[in-house]
Amino acid sequence: MSSFAHVEVAPPDALFNLSALYKQDPYPDKVDLGIGAYRTEEGQPWVLPVVRTIEAQMASDPMLDHEYLPILGLRAFRDASTRLLFGADSPAITKNRVCSVQTVSGTGALRLGFDFLFSKYHVKTVYISSPTWGNHTAILKQVGYKDVRQYAYYKEDTRGLDIEGMLRGLEASPDGAIVLLHACAHNPTGVDPTKDEWRRILAVVKEKKLFPFFDCAYQGFASGDVDEDAWCVRQCVKEGGELFVAQSFSKNFGLYNERVGQLCLVLSSVSCVAPVLSQLEVLSRRMWSNPPNHGVRIVTIALNNPSLYQDWLDNLGCMVERIKTMRMELYKLLKAKGTPGSWEHIVKQIGMFTFTGLTRAQCEYLQTKCHIYLLDNGRISMSGLNHKNLEYVAQSMYNAITTVT
Repeated sequence: MSSFAHVEVAPPDALFNLSALYKQDPYPDKVDLGIGAYRTEEGQPWVLPVVRTIEAQMASDPMLDHEYLPILGLRAFRDASTRLLFGADSPAITKNRVCSVQTVSGTGALRLGFDFLFSKYHVKTVYISSPTWGNHTAILKQVGYKDVRQYAYYKEDTRGLDIEGMLRGLEASPDGAIVLLHACAHNPTGVDPTKDEWRRILAVVKEKKLFPFFDCAYQGFASGDVDEDAWCVRQCVKEGGELFVAQSFSKNFGLYNERVGQLCLVLSSVSCVAPVLSQLEVLSRRMWSNPPNHGVRIVTIALNNPSLYQDWLDNLGCMVERIKTMRMELYKLLKAKGTPGSWEHIVKQIGMFTFTGLTRAQCEYLQTKCHIYLLDNGRISMSGLNHKNLEYVAQSMYNAITTVT
């Protein structure tokens, strides 16, 4: 008998299983609203033109090789992406209180950061939003956290932010607890706090001495403005204290399979930077030894070349504007059809995803009867919509809402 006969089959990942079901479906008018990757008006993946330009340059550069990067990653990337996140004039940067580690995208940054906190930080309680990205809970469990609590975030009746519930939850937390916050384009809801609401949140963080860990997966992809999307992180730095940020370039550069990211830390004392970085280096060595090279060089070149940087911002703007257009047109169609309910949240929410408010049964109807693939919590990826399928999706949503309770 095998030593592994007792091993059970793990449940499939909900998102990637949904993608597999979509690909297997022979229906000609099927629609994929599940996976969190940008699609063009034609429903195709888009390699950003600036990425094509840089890859062509790299291919003809005889000085590039495939040697290992340092354990901490490519220094030019770490410096440039840190400036993008905090702003070049950030007091944390000018006072040398920032350090960073290149990671295997944002997921790797979360895992590395929480592994470090679990072994070195004195409080073992973590607060996450309700709801949050599914992998957050899985990562925390894998690291070893037993006390993972939720703070209120999404308000079902308004399909917006439950700011009072969120503040009550954080105010009731034990002093020093870790709080995981979405920097922008909250996943899965697309609901972000306003600046005034962020000020209230950060005031509680400061009062309770909470440890903020930001997940920043959509800088520039939410509003189209990289500075606006980093506002809450920069404000937190101004408020003082320490923080971690998991930074990803999958969405805003379209480098999904290149796994480009980093863990950024703002510490209260310069003297702590070297010891903390040395421990993160040890953890990184044990996890992935050395980070990947190709995608990170693309990002580095773009962030350090003024002309290519502007090209990247323009490419970002194209993606953001198409998603905003799809939001408005889906909203108009649902209103025109007299679809029961209020649909203003579709245009108020931000980023790649919309939390529709559809029930699990209605989502099942859309998948089984209409071949429209979405998560069973009602989250849809707006970039999966285009002018060829908008009418079909809107009519199908109307049918689901009026026939399925």
